[in-house]
Amino acid sequence: MSLIERSFREKIVLVGVTVPPGSERDTEMHLDELSLLVDTAGADEAGRVLQRRDHPDPATFIGRGKAEQLREVSLALDADTVVFDDELSPAQSRNLEKILGRTAIDRTAVILDIFAQNARTQEGKAQVELAQLRYRLPRLRGRGHQLSQQAGGIGTRGPGETQLEVDRRRLLQRMNRLERDLARLTEQRRLQRKSRRRSRLATVSLVGYTNAGKSTLLNHLTDAGVVAENRLFATLDPRTRRLELPGGESVLVSDTVGFVRKLPHQLVEAFRSTLEVVSESDLLVHVVDSSSPDPELQIDAVRSVLAEIGASQVTELLAFNKSDIAPGQARRLADRNPGSVVLSAATGLGIDDLLVAVGDRLRALSAVVEMRVPYGRGDVIAAAHREGEVLSEIYHDAYVTLKVRVDQAGAARFKDFVAEPLT
Repeated sequence: MSLIERSFREKIVLVGVTVPPGSERDTEMHLDELSLLVDTAGADEAGRVLQRRDHPDPATFIGRGKAEQLREVSLALDADTVVFDDELSPAQSRNLEKILGRTAIDRTAVILDIFAQNARTQEGKAQVELAQLRYRLPRLRGRGHQLSQQAGGIGTRGPGETQLEVDRRRLLQRMNRLERDLARLTEQRRLQRKSRRRSRLATVSLVGYTNAGKSTLLNHLTDAGVVAENRLFATLDPRTRRLELPGGESVLVSDTVGFVRKLPHQLVEAFRSTLEVVSESDLLVHVVDSSSPDPELQIDAVRSVLAEIGASQVTELLAFNKSDIAPGQARRLADRNPGSVVLSAATGLGIDDLLVAVGDRLRALSAVVEMRVPYGRGDVIAAAHREGEVLSEIYHDAYVTLKVRVDQAGAARFKDFVAEPLT
């Protein structure tokens, strides 16, 4: 279902439109990132066209005159495809292709292509295909007059259906099947998470902009062996590994898909079940590429997606990565964000500081309570061991005193036996 040909490297013309309150500098930066996306998808930037408008043209996004100019640029560069940084409506795509005489797609289509290349697991492939179908459904077109029109001659009139309707029905059937498959896989994932929650291990998710170094960090922390490449969206399928913190406690650390500006809504919806691991985490380690031209813009983009998936309330620890490449920038960012850490996942510099910070943040989310449990309530004593971290046990004549580190939910469950909170 690729929209970019991969049997050879296509030549691509990039198009960016500056609409108030945006600036031309912002548009250039977005096109720089789009160029990286196109390269990851297997094509090459041949040139770029910029325009400033008060608002997008409803018919062609850039206006008829600019579309004609774009056609001349594409012919001069012998470009195969034109890629717009902003999402095009189905009508705009069709109108542009008529004028340009070549394929016109948008940033969303490029990202979907990249995800399709990188999906490895059954769940990942199903999520990407569902996102592609949701993107393609409103963009269906008939395949020629003879296929897209109902017959009208003598003896051929009847109910019938157009080829477009047949294609739409098939797409909807496939989407329904994928949604059922994903619902089954989602339930399996929830059962796995339920089993992990019973272990009472805290969960930490690595989040961040694509290519910020999350997979490299997970490999350094846990020897996970996750694919870590210097390219966008190298990781789609989450990986969870156990990690021992300096204080002796164990946590579960999960790597997640990277985010990006203008992340397609279809992808967020399709990957919602996978991203539940983020919203259900106890702590988010937000990995930031300190060497990026505008790391703060990337931080805002990640937080925007976190809000969309319901994870904005989860405690966040900023980790400014790639300090081996941009040490000054990493330190300035950390100074502007108190409580953050500076590290290099590639060299290991600052990893110890990160582990200490993770332990401190998790302990701040819990409380140590003193429980007095009668010997006849062995079920409560067992539950305290199972659901919390028992720090000490003192046996008396009629009861046992336990000092237990528990989260807020655990403290509420044991409130009838709690003598007093200690921290």
